[in-house]
Amino acid sequence: MDNLSFWSLDWFAPSTLRAYTWAYPLFLYGLAAVPLLMIARWLWRYFFNQKLPVAFVKSDLASSPLTWLRLVPELLLMLVAALILVALARPQRTNEKVEQWTEGIDIMLAIDISQSMQIEDFIPNRLEAAKNVARDFIKGRIQDRIGIVVFSGDAFSLAPLTTDYRLLNSYLNELNFDMIESRGTAIGSAMAVVTNRMRESTSKSKVCILLSDGDNTAGNIDPITSAELAAAYGIKIYTIVVGKEGMVPFGKDFFGRPNMVENTVDESTMRKIASIGAGEFFRVTDNRALQQVFKKIDQYEKAEIKETRFKDTTDFYFVYLRWAMAIFLIWLLLKSTFVSNVLQD
Repeated sequence: MDNLSFWSLDWFAPSTLRAYTWAYPLFLYGLAAVPLLMIARWLWRYFFNQKLPVAFVKSDLASSPLTWLRLVPELLLMLVAALILVALARPQRTNEKVEQWTEGIDIMLAIDISQSMQIEDFIPNRLEAAKNVARDFIKGRIQDRIGIVVFSGDAFSLAPLTTDYRLLNSYLNELNFDMIESRGTAIGSAMAVVTNRMRESTSKSKVCILLSDGDNTAGNIDPITSAELAAAYGIKIYTIVVGKEGMVPFGKDFFGRPNMVENTVDESTMRKIASIGAGEFFRVTDNRALQQVFKKIDQYEKAEIKETRFKDTTDFYFVYLRWAMAIFLIWLLLKSTFVSNVLQD
């Protein structure tokens, strides 16, 4: 549209007119009144203007194409009025740009990879279920930095805080039970690594999601002390205990039947860690419950998305005013020169 010349007839194309927004659309209703006013003007002149009693022979009254030319000035005047109304309605085109940004949250996922995470009360097992919900959780974040800490008998940082979600997914795919040789569950060591990774973060919101299926049985750092240290650095802690109590399937016997083992869970430590970290404790016993917990945490920890809107408005009323002025000059030419005599005779 911007490339059209002022005298292009494309300015009157339906597609061009439909593309406009109108600042004062009420003027467009006046377009219907223009022909009505002209018809009323013709009727007035026909019935109320004085007529001279002149006798004509029948041949003089015969209509010819030339006689219709006398309507040209009237039609041009109608067109001028219509174009002025279009210009008064102020056709515009508006391009709106929206810029969104968010002050991201720093989130550390601390995932237990001890041997007990192979228990198959989750499908296919506890660790694989945790990896699946972690992938979905990462997929739903926007501009949040996420890191991963894994722990068993010891703990280490698998992925630093990053917004490279593809890299995080590749790390999750590689997660397995053999990444740490020492056995046990070092919850205190895991929290210490999390704190070390996040202590220099300048984010307004720092969150740790600690997922495990057992008690602290390894490491040389007390989990409560680690939780207090994390809280001192402003880290909010959500704790998730996975697993059923009682007899649970763990591996298969010689005949391919599941081995059943006794499983007990002590929630007290994980509950206290969540309380110290001003977060929330969750206990889940199946895949669906684990998914719901991560969805709930995802809703809790939403960064505020801010947006700035820019409007670029271009007016096109002057195009139709120029057309109106050009046609008005033609109308004056017809009314002020010998051409009018040809049209009236």
